Amino acid sequence: MAITQYTGRKSLAAIAATADGHGNGLAKTLGPFSLVCLGIGCIIGAGIFVLTGKAAASFAGPAISLSFVLAGVACAFVGLCYAELAAMIPASGSAYTYAYATVGEIFAWIIGWDLVLEYGMGAATVAVGWSGYAASLLDSFGIHISAQWALATGEVLRLPDGSSTTGILNLPAVLVVLVLTLLLMLGTRESSRVNNIMVAFKLFVIAIVILVGVFYVHTAYWTPFMPENTGTFGQFGWSGVLRGSSVVFFAYIGFDAVSTAAQEARKPQKDMPIGILGSLIICTILYVLMALVMTGMVSYKNLGVPDPVAVAMDATSIGWLSILVKCAALAGLTTVIFVLLFGQARIFFAIAQDRLLPPLFGAVHPRFHTPFISQALIGGVVAVVAACFPIDVLGEMVSIGTLFAFLLVCAALLHLRRSEPEAHRPFRTPAVPWLPILGIAFSLLLMLGLPLATWIRLVVWLGIGLAIYFSYGQKRSLVPSDA
Repeated sequence: MAITQYTGRKSLAAIAATADGHGNGLAKTLGPFSLVCLGIGCIIGAGIFVLTGKAAASFAGPAISLSFVLAGVACAFVGLCYAELAAMIPASGSAYTYAYATVGEIFAWIIGWDLVLEYGMGAATVAVGWSGYAASLLDSFGIHISAQWALATGEVLRLPDGSSTTGILNLPAVLVVLVLTLLLMLGTRESSRVNNIMVAFKLFVIAIVILVGVFYVHTAYWTPFMPENTGTFGQFGWSGVLRGSSVVFFAYIGFDAVSTAAQEARKPQKDMPIGILGSLIICTILYVLMALVMTGMVSYKNLGVPDPVAVAMDATSIGWLSILVKCAALAGLTTVIFVLLFGQARIFFAIAQDRLLPPLFGAVHPRFHTPFISQALIGGVVAVVAACFPIDVLGEMVSIGTLFAFLLVCAALLHLRRSEPEAHRPFRTPAVPWLPILGIAFSLLLMLGLPLATWIRLVVWLGIGLAIYFSYGQKRSLVPSDA
């Protein structure tokens, strides 16, 4: 059966009718400041507090700052495309909704299913990282969590004395997911306030780290700035910078998460571009500065640990600063989990409104005005995954899922400019078609930096998604296949 039979496209008028705030039950409570904080809350987290050190030690050395620049440039191209589509199509669902309005239903389903990797698995990945920092911080106060309750099921930890411990389940990861899920179920306004407070705290600590760290930088650690390639693709040299960009790209998904909140923004046409581009610019600058300071304070070879910022701060011999960094890391990772759980529920909400998922994913609580049941189910699944799987297994899929979503957003913008050139655009992406083409090219470039196994897992995951679509969603779709 030809695939064109499943490319019914949802009109912009139909999307606008469901996004105008009447009848969808979601409360419009978010202004530009909250949207920028939502993006920063998701972007500033694992990238600075976990991935920077590991990518520097394994792939790029001090040139990891160039990896962040490369990833930031790619995100800038994509972010401008997101800004136009988010202002033009102010509806929940992010890239899923944009694809539905441009290239059709089956492609929208593919990208919606792909976004589960970006949001759901991303939340589980960060929750595992949160658990590591929580255990480290508690150790600083003499409170020890048994390793078997802070490791994934069956994960083996080798101890310095030669013995080993096998994980039962990662209890701290479970607890943080469940607490944040409950908070999100109780209301967007209240939970966004908590997010704003934590964002302010971690930005304050990051500023302290940069300002203090500058005085402890030894330029000798930047020589060579780009270590010579070992002969293996991705291990230092320019290929290492590319591999580093592919890995740290996971940290940039926050501006995409802003677009999932379109139906809860007070003035989406004006505020969505501010939220998306504002958070992206602020975070890229902070990433580059932090990377330079960290690799200038200690050798990049010593940063391949779960808490690289704390290791760098130890070089200052300022004891309270290390504890403050761990607290900021917990706040940072908490806000990332918060935004990813928020975004996943809004994506499922949008898909359920189109009847491609069961109605319970689109049900809104009459009092709290949140997708109550959907948020609970998502939180439960993410908690189980975070409890049972190690961070390396979870993290492998997130970057390629994110890049694939970004690629389709750029393609959707190109298609919409051709198919509806006269449509009202409150924000217009400059230099079309060249800028979206560059967004596609950079996304593909970073995807090529990922190993073959990751591509195979993506294909398998998309195959499962298509099976669900043809067995359930396509039969119940609101948009006829010949639309």
